[in-house]
Amino acid sequence: MTTESGQSSGSKPSDDEAWAKLVPLDTRFSDIEIRCSDMVICSEIKPSSSERHEWCRITKNLGQGSATLHNKSSDAILVDEAIIPKDGAVDIMSGSEIVPGPGGQGYLQYRFTVMPAPDSRSQLLKISIDPDHAKCSICLNVWHDVVTAAPCLHNFCNGCFSEWMRRSEARHQHVLCPQCRTTVQFVGRNHFLQNIQEDILKADTGLRRPTEDLAVLDSSSSIQSNLIIGSKRKRRFSTLVSPTLEERDSLRLQCPQCAATIGGYRCERHGAHLQCHLCRGMMPNRTNFQVPLHCMGCDRPFCGAYWSSQNVTHGESSTPVCSRDTFRPISERTVTRIPSITHEMNRHEQDITQRCIAKMGRTVQDVVAEWFSLFNDRQIDRSRMPLNHAESITVSTHVCNECYDKLVGFLLYWFRVTLIVDYFPADAAARENCWYGYACRTQHHNEEHARKRNHVCRPTRGSHPS
Repeated sequence: MTTESGQSSGSKPSDDEAWAKLVPLDTRFSDIEIRCSDMVICSEIKPSSSERHEWCRITKNLGQGSATLHNKSSDAILVDEAIIPKDGAVDIMSGSEIVPGPGGQGYLQYRFTVMPAPDSRSQLLKISIDPDHAKCSICLNVWHDVVTAAPCLHNFCNGCFSEWMRRSEARHQHVLCPQCRTTVQFVGRNHFLQNIQEDILKADTGLRRPTEDLAVLDSSSSIQSNLIIGSKRKRRFSTLVSPTLEERDSLRLQCPQCAATIGGYRCERHGAHLQCHLCRGMMPNRTNFQVPLHCMGCDRPFCGAYWSSQNVTHGESSTPVCSRDTFRPISERTVTRIPSITHEMNRHEQDITQRCIAKMGRTVQDVVAEWFSLFNDRQIDRSRMPLNHAESITVSTHVCNECYDKLVGFLLYWFRVTLIVDYFPADAAARENCWYGYACRTQHHNEEHARKRNHVCRPTRGSHPS
């Protein structure tokens, strides 16, 4: 399996957490993290210099928020505009400005910043929740994959409500809330309550259901995104070919199969519908239909594959319908350019990747096809893959255009980090890696830094996984 590799552009920091840092006012240069209670600082003195010099020692004081700076350079330095002679010392506070030279002109300037104590950075608001208030009123257990019905906002297990909805659609004119009997117009997954449910089960493991029970519940779950549930009004004239405008609910569901039978299917008047994320048109939520309705990369609904299977096109329909090209299997797609999202939208890195591919005498499609083959054979680490259900995606999976671009960008990252240096342009081969790698924020607002350092590498500093 291919795994990441990379080298830091500076000395590797210790495992201790930084308690302070020197932040250069020139954003082309990286922060100097202070991880020891007594640390000698070596850094560039002037922006035009590539040499590193020992110029001060910073000693942590007992009280929080202050330290003592000892001048170790061969000349005076400035601290908050006060001159500190050679071998002199001065107390500094968070926010103190330091110039490692006798005058401000031509010298880098730093701001001393004390990091918040770990306790103050991770203060959590603790809220006591009675588990009885986090239970599904259908199965009377703590929620599992919780969904919320609207407008009443009552919460249920996905599998429980999905089964309730199926039975309601078969027997009744509309779907009623199992708890309050209000007519349900929307239902969707609730990720916020899902986090609360997980915290409750961690606090009291006795509330967990057996794995086999959860597997049965998951097999009944059919709600992946927001569902719009059809009209609660009864049809006054059963002989009408299509429902009248008055029979449409207040949301004005515009679905071609609500108005006419297409492909042997016509929507139930009270049936659930999905709204396409792209064109905002409606399609029936046919859970047993073989054509996928949701993108596995983002879980959003797209209508392109469904209406294509029903031979419905935009020109033939008076309501919004997407082209099949918007939602297709990965294996049926081609790429002619490097997506703009590639390499964290760093255009310098995209240009280097393009030149590397050209130097190899290949096209972007050639490279992507090769790496899709490795991806499908599970020879690539998917832990940083920016899509949902990463382990389940194959080249036969339907994805939307946006998720396809993300996947191509992910594979081009692996192409770059595994590429031998012989294929790099001369101006790119000599660059040092940025300490913060692909997670560097400076590359987005500092052109010089984005060009100067390599950012297609793993972080060796910061809180991002390496």
